Amino acid sequence: MLVLGLYCKTMIHQDGFPVMARVLKSTKNKVTVEVTVDISGSLLEAEQSIQDACNKVGKLSTQVALANFDTDGAAIMTGAIKWTSKGKVEQTYQTPYGAVRANRHVYQTSKGGQTWCPLEDNARIIRHATPRFAKQLTHKYALGNAAAVCGDLKENHGRQVTKSYVQNVINWVGSIAEAKEQEWDYELPKLNHAVSTIVLSMDGAHILMQEDGCSWREAMVGAASLYNSKGERQHTIYLGTAPEYGKGTFKQRFEKEIATLKSIYPDALYLGIADGAKDNWSFLEPHTDRQLLDFFHVTEYLAKVAYAAHPQKTGKPQREQWLSERCHSLKHNTGAAKSLIDEMTKLSQKKKLSNTVREDLGAALTYFKNHRELMDYSTHVEQQLPIGSGVTEAACKTLVKQRLCASGMRWKNSGAGIVLNLRALVQSNGRWSQFWDKINQFGAPCFA
Repeated sequence: MLVLGLYCKTMIHQDGFPVMARVLKSTKNKVTVEVTVDISGSLLEAEQSIQDACNKVGKLSTQVALANFDTDGAAIMTGAIKWTSKGKVEQTYQTPYGAVRANRHVYQTSKGGQTWCPLEDNARIIRHATPRFAKQLTHKYALGNAAAVCGDLKENHGRQVTKSYVQNVINWVGSIAEAKEQEWDYELPKLNHAVSTIVLSMDGAHILMQEDGCSWREAMVGAASLYNSKGERQHTIYLGTAPEYGKGTFKQRFEKEIATLKSIYPDALYLGIADGAKDNWSFLEPHTDRQLLDFFHVTEYLAKVAYAAHPQKTGKPQREQWLSERCHSLKHNTGAAKSLIDEMTKLSQKKKLSNTVREDLGAALTYFKNHRELMDYSTHVEQQLPIGSGVTEAACKTLVKQRLCASGMRWKNSGAGIVLNLRALVQSNGRWSQFWDKINQFGAPCFA
């Protein structure tokens, strides 16, 4: 079908330059748009005019494209239910380029009640946002709050939307991510080397929750990192869940990821690395061939023991030397954990130790005794295997802390879960695009 003379009204942008655009012709698959841009003035002013023109072209093209997803008004059967068009009703849709209006068929059954717009179903509209715009909003929200999203859109894209609208789209997309978490599988990216080891690790990060009188509760972070035979990390899958009692949702989702990996890499070595929390190991042990205490958590204990070895105020150089030597020994020498236990036992017999130093020494000694069997670092270093859960530690900061622990932030479980789901998709290489490909393929409920 040929469409001529569809105009976009002349728009005067903030610097006073007019932008005019019109559709010259369009078919089902192509649209030709004519645009006139005033590029007088400074380059900055000209660039603003050019951006306005691009937005006008985008709006006109999207307006034409939307019509391709509408019906011809004929009755539609969904199973045994007959839907009849009530006629065309105008609706405004939000796009990356601006708001556009479309007259589309709205359907209803003979019983009345709920209405249905096939165009929104077919075009994958999400809360009156086109899929591309919804993708942009959710990606920006994964990185910053609704106010930051609105500010970025206005300043950098020439788009103005309300915070409530952003939140509305976010909640809808977030509900899709949560609902499909157990159903949708994601392909791994193409890796340069064969995978020989997969490290499974988990940790928690506390966020301030509105429930329970604004208490701090632990959000969970999981990571599955794929390594080659040289100990080089090839890829990491991230997982984040809101605080919950029992951590059931987190464990269920992590187990799904592990099962998928084992189906792809059945011969890989599965290595569990975490801190000393008992719940970590009760989960990781059944899923891993080996377990190792995170090396860097151990060194934090040793850093405090150094004050027992050299308690004098001027002993900083000696403490640093002691710590460096003990860490090197622990990493490279067989039986180093036992030697350190013996050394700490002797240090505990010193009489001139402050209460704080003695308490730290006692805690370290207990920690080493309880986890000695998880400290075989020399074997793992020799085999070029990871010895630390730094990936998960970093994820606690980038996935949780940077976004959910800004000044004044208080979270409800639903909101925290949405943000963590979105950020995990963004930070797991390839998953964000695959998530939106699945929405594009399968769609989402679009009943009005």
